[in-house]
Amino acid sequence: MPYESTGRTAQKSRTRLALVAATRDLLAAGLTPKVEDAAERAGISRTTAYRYFPNQRSLLMAAHPTISPETLLPDDAPTDLRERLDAFMTAFTEYNFTWEPQLRTSLRLSLEPAADRPALRQGRAIGWIAEALAPLRESAPDVDAHRLAIAIRSATGIETLIWLVDIAGYTREQAAATVRATAHALLDAALGGTRP
Repeated sequence: MPYESTGRTAQKSRTRLALVAATRDLLAAGLTPKVEDAAERAGISRTTAYRYFPNQRSLLMAAHPTISPETLLPDDAPTDLRERLDAFMTAFTEYNFTWEPQLRTSLRLSLEPAADRPALRQGRAIGWIAEALAPLRESAPDVDAHRLAIAIRSATGIETLIWLVDIAGYTREQAAATVRATAHALLDAALGGTRP
């Protein structure tokens, strides 16, 4: 039974939230905190912190973004397919840059060798993209929208943005423009009948 689910649950919930908030602050500062770092930042004893998070991995996983909106499209999303995709890509890129420290950490952890590790992210991005591509159902029913959504996600997510900024040396603005252009190129290829 998890430590937080017994006894003073409200206080334990506040303690856990304080540790997660401290971890996010440290990640945003460019650090990869250990449990004791988060405990110190939150003003909580190390012993107590380890009751909540037995290791660094569990702590970092808890600090992964919890804000996962149902959609990244605005309420007044365009109905034109290309404009709609562009509005989505702008919001998706902003989301990735907002949560970049946590997403970088999750990505790093997902690349560590550990056969029994749980999946770090079961994100909503493919669903978000599929929603942006919804007009395809009527305008191009022969296009496999789900497959296209996967192709767009694979070429425009946090992994791509990290590569563009860290390796290619792009500014965040250039990286954002590149992933938007890539999404549109994949859409055009699907509509033109070529394999994306």
